[in-house]
Amino acid sequence: MTVSETLRPRQYPEPRAMLRLIKPITWFPPIWAFLCGAVSSAVPLGENWPMVVLGMVLAGPIVCGMSQAANDWCDRHVDAVNEPDRPIPSGRIPGRWGLWIALAMTVLSLAVGWLLGPWGFGATVVGVIAAWAYSAEPIRLKRSGWWGPGLVGLSYEGLPWFTGAAVLLSAAPRFEVVVMAALYAFGAHGIMTLNDFKALEGDRQHGVRSLPVVLGPEVAAKIACTVMALAQALVIAFLLVLDKPWHALAVTALLAAQVAAMRVLFRDPKGKAPWYNGTGVVLYVTGMMVTAFALRGLA
Repeated sequence: MTVSETLRPRQYPEPRAMLRLIKPITWFPPIWAFLCGAVSSAVPLGENWPMVVLGMVLAGPIVCGMSQAANDWCDRHVDAVNEPDRPIPSGRIPGRWGLWIALAMTVLSLAVGWLLGPWGFGATVVGVIAAWAYSAEPIRLKRSGWWGPGLVGLSYEGLPWFTGAAVLLSAAPRFEVVVMAALYAFGAHGIMTLNDFKALEGDRQHGVRSLPVVLGPEVAAKIACTVMALAQALVIAFLLVLDKPWHALAVTALLAAQVAAMRVLFRDPKGKAPWYNGTGVVLYVTGMMVTAFALRGLA
């Protein structure tokens, strides 16, 4: 490669950078939540597997991928400080390609959502609006350490759960399903707060008032864990009300394991936040599926 080729600006995105832009690692939470919703609906999954698979693809690679592309485009100046090797600030996705990819995936999201019927399409519209409201000016809810994580928690856990049930039922889910989806979405606020730890310096420089920036890592970690634990405590109580003691016991055991992991997190919140996201969060989402099967047994 010559010096002139090295210095010449890239005109088209690098394929691997495009994949990194939509962050496959972030697809799991909404995919899992959609599957939890489908399970909780009590509709036979085997007879409806094409709809289930399409919904999981929509929730993960398409809508979540779109939201990641939109966020990276709107956060390109912050990422230049926090993670300059990301696709857009590094130049591997040049010019306005990041915006065009996000807009194209927005259109794709709505088109695929249409295939899931009125409930699926309506939920997709809500998800698309939430993604842009979180990242884009002038709304940019991610500037708030309270509204931003709350919106993401709702979009990643509550909305896909509701959608998975509604699509298979072709109707609004039962009250119990909506309550459990809302509780796990509420708890996900804590997960998203811990996720903000990795962007601490850039957020501070660019006026993003995340809880780690405003309150400091120690207090933010305690708030995040309290929210997660409170949500699951309410889930356990509701399972007992629904006469599902064994499911309640399983979620209690998972919460106890999370509390042990939280004690490790509190020793070094900033350093241990990525570790907790790989341990405590797995326990959290396992409890979601346990709860989904409990709801399935009510039908």
